[in-house]
Amino acid sequence: MVRGKGGFLSSDLSAYAANLAASEIRSAISNPGGDSSEPRTLVTVTLRDGRVMEGIVRNEDNFSLQLQSVDGTFHFLQKSDIAKVEPHTKPLMPADYGSTLTPAQLDDLAGYLMSVAQQTKSQSHADSEPVDD
Repeated sequence: MVRGKGGFLSSDLSAYAANLAASEIRSAISNPGGDSSEPRTLVTVTLRDGRVMEGIVRNEDNFSLQLQSVDGTFHFLQKSDIAKVEPHTKPLMPADYGSTLTPAQLDDLAGYLMSVAQQTKSQSHADSEPVDD
């Protein structure tokens, strides 16, 4: 997601590249999950009635679990109805971008994310400027 548009499962990337070098961004794209601070991973939830759901845990307490499935639907589940929750071992982001994107495409993507972050930073700075009457 960038500036509120796009996907909804992972983090908003509007300011992601604000303090990163292009090489760090390319590395994060080519090696997702390697040193990511993103705690969200896909999980498979098996309910006691045999139904299986896949998604991201958005909230959890002692009695319930809120799961957002990959189609965006929220499921509010009682823990007493859950047989097991299994995290996926692969990161949420596809791991093959390093081999499916050309070096030029990786550079373009890193440049785009850096540009968006700069625009976001400029916009937030402009929004916080005092207005003279």
